[in-house]
Amino acid sequence: MRPLRQTRIEPPLRRDPAARRDPAPSRWAYRMQRLWLTPLFRVLVRVGLPAFLIAFFGGVWLADADRRASFAGMFTDMRDAIQSRPEFMVRLVAIEGASPVLAESIRRALALDLPKSSFDIDMAAAHAQVTAFDAVKAADLRIQPGGVLQVNVTERLPAVVWRSAEGLWLLDAEGHRVAAITARALRADLPLITGEGADRAVPEALALVAAAGPLLPRLRGLVRFGERRWDVVLDRDQRLLLPAANPVRALERAIALDQAQGLLARDLVAIDLRHAQRPTLRLTPRAAAELRGAPMEETGKARL
Repeated sequence: MRPLRQTRIEPPLRRDPAARRDPAPSRWAYRMQRLWLTPLFRVLVRVGLPAFLIAFFGGVWLADADRRASFAGMFTDMRDAIQSRPEFMVRLVAIEGASPVLAESIRRALALDLPKSSFDIDMAAAHAQVTAFDAVKAADLRIQPGGVLQVNVTERLPAVVWRSAEGLWLLDAEGHRVAAITARALRADLPLITGEGADRAVPEALALVAAAGPLLPRLRGLVRFGERRWDVVLDRDQRLLLPAANPVRALERAIALDQAQGLLARDLVAIDLRHAQRPTLRLTPRAAAELRGAPMEETGKARL
């Protein structure tokens, strides 16, 4: 017999613990790192993905009609509860800068059923209602603490009385309507203007009134002709016919002539100042007859 051969079994190789792994990342890890360094990708992951999930699950939850109705009712009740709190309620309307009559008209126009939540008051519509009045030049509406709707009004001040085909109107210094009046005697302190386009030439009319000076006690009004020039109407049916250009200077010249020669104390119908170099006196029929020795029916003119 052949003797048995002994086989030596080698123990398994042990890995050296000092050996280090390859620090290079895998291809997948490398691509993910590069993708994460992209700003848009980070925004999509941090913001877009949560928003999408919320919207998705919210849409699924709200797909049910009963749930939608319940959610809407809960939101409405919460909103009403907040808007009905005492600190948001308006209990008083305070109007400043307006006359008593105008203030009462504004209150009626607003027609607020107080107390009322400030959230239920349309401030833009209320402002439009206040500024719709002719007498209101400007208005400022604010809700003040304590439940007060403060209405600050800048009221137009009447400067002249305008006689139109529609009646008598008060106009401010810019020609805007303020209010209607029934009789001239109600504002006898204001000058009267009339004629075509008189309301659009109020500043010029006021300049003439200011220049009238000594003639103011006799002034009865101003008449606009052809939307271009004025006649100054005095008592005793006398008129000063002013030119379209520099009417104030022509009026001052007429006043100077009157003070120097007493023209307006004579029997004159009018002084025509439309021609600066040729002012003309229009005599009354009696004065013309006496001057010419003509019958009383004739009229005449005399040049200065």
